[in-house]
Amino acid sequence: MKKNSPPPESNSLAGSFLVSTPQMPDPRFEEHVIYICAHNAEGAMGVSVNRPNHIFSLAEILQGANLPVPDKILPPVYIGGPVELESAFILYLSDYYVEHKLDISDTVSLTRETKVLEDIARGGGPSTYLFILGYTGWGPGQLENELVENGWLTLPANNDIIFDMADELKWKAAAMQYGIDIATFKDDIGYA
Repeated sequence: MKKNSPPPESNSLAGSFLVSTPQMPDPRFEEHVIYICAHNAEGAMGVSVNRPNHIFSLAEILQGANLPVPDKILPPVYIGGPVELESAFILYLSDYYVEHKLDISDTVSLTRETKVLEDIARGGGPSTYLFILGYTGWGPGQLENELVENGWLTLPANNDIIFDMADELKWKAAAMQYGIDIATFKDDIGYA
């Protein structure tokens, strides 16, 4: 499996997974895998990569934007988190060039540029991508506080899990690649 490069700043979690533990106090994030796109002193931003929305399709979004629908199977529309659900993002392998983007790792980028959606509609665009509505965000220090409370497990991200794995398998697989059975993960620490 291909792994992303380490985050550019030693304290940054950008390019990492946040995997919700069974102790996650917020039910909105039960069994979520969040890919952290940005993390600095001002806060953090990430998108859920295992929550497809089955209410509407990418074909419907293209039609709603008066764009053609390509003759190929399109990926599902993902819900990236509860913030700004009307905002669309495309998380993609960086083999495709677009001017306005956020390079998260050496191999993964994020954009909101409409040109990408237009290219997808015409049968082009990035070779591998997720179309995401909304995101998950944290203010300054908020994510660090949540990590102390053990609602999240922080792990290096893996492109195969993000883009190639069945969504229902991503939560367990993200942790299992590091030998952690997340379904039975406990935050208790024993002392001898």
